[in-house]
Amino acid sequence: MITFTGRIGTPPTQKVIAGGTTVTTFRVGSTRRRRDAQTGRWNDDGTSWYTVSAYRRLGDFAAASLRTGEPVVVVGRLKIREWENSGAKGVAIDVDADAIGHDLNWGTSTFAKPERAAAESSAQRDPEEEWARPGGDGEEPDAWVTAPIPAAGAAGGSDPSTETPF
Repeated sequence: MITFTGRIGTPPTQKVIAGGTTVTTFRVGSTRRRRDAQTGRWNDDGTSWYTVSAYRRLGDFAAASLRTGEPVVVVGRLKIREWENSGAKGVAIDVDADAIGHDLNWGTSTFAKPERAAAESSAQRDPEEEWARPGGDGEEPDAWVTAPIPAAGAAGGSDPSTETPF
């Protein structure tokens, strides 16, 4: 796993690959800065460029949220790829993203949870993402809703004779 920060250098582009999977790809430039102890000045120490690929829902959200020049934090799996083009050879650094977000060291961001279509059924959902859903059944309970607290003496209240044994 790798975590890095940088600025988006190319517009996020989406395409559909084999099997109907959607992938969003963009480049991120990450420049390391060092403080010169003698002069107290900050100096750029070169820029590393990463090609970031985000699949399925993460890619959809990235395409809708990210723009060229914005600062981001990326977490993902690093892949080193050798390439050759017209006799020139090189190495590319690719990252399959697990998480992407705006780098809040440089500004603010607002989270917006997308509305689900009422007609969406679990049969239409990607089974590969089912593990990430609470309960694994595709239903998303509201984490902020709590069960009502029963009044004293009511079933489940403070009367020990009405408590369910374990």
